[in-house]
Amino acid sequence: MSRGYLRAKRALDLALAVPVVVVTLPVQAAVAAVVWARLGRPVLFRQQRPGLHGEPFDLLKFRTMHPATPGREDDAARLDPAGTVLRSTSLDELPSLWNVVKGDLSLVGPRPLLMRYLDRYTPEEARRHDVRPGLTGLAQVNGRNATTWEDRLRWDVEYVDRACLRLDLEILCRTALVVLRREGVSAPGEATMAEFRPLPATTRTEVSP
Repeated sequence: MSRGYLRAKRALDLALAVPVVVVTLPVQAAVAAVVWARLGRPVLFRQQRPGLHGEPFDLLKFRTMHPATPGREDDAARLDPAGTVLRSTSLDELPSLWNVVKGDLSLVGPRPLLMRYLDRYTPEEARRHDVRPGLTGLAQVNGRNATTWEDRLRWDVEYVDRACLRLDLEILCRTALVVLRREGVSAPGEATMAEFRPLPATTRTEVSP
């Protein structure tokens, strides 16, 4: 991946993210008020996620779930009705634009998953961390959370191999359509996204290079 591409990609991130942050400030304030009224404080959800080369950073999103309590442990029980709307419209991810401005995220790249997944990837799947994670990526425009984990990781690695500005712009355009259509917000039979529980290494299918 050339330095020229990386510089251009960073310039694109800032050229798009900064104006969107400014323009959506009233929307973010309104969403924050709804979250505070429905879920209380804190309004923001902060969680460590693996960034470039697996280095952790604090991902920011609006809260969409109630705290886990006895009888309310699973995502379906914790997910607030207002949170469902925020997730389906992707409004919960507006604070993540601040991560893009800071440089933790890019607009386009493999989605940052959970720290505990790091030792579950095959060496080929772990290549998804060779680039900066993104708000959207090939996996998000090819089924989002409605696809299998194997497919999602395959799309992530394909992005690493094909990354270029033309592909980034194509993904951004396709993402707008996916968000408008509210496609693939959750996995089949799940309130959000199923846990990544890979098969034993002897039975797993490697992601194709």
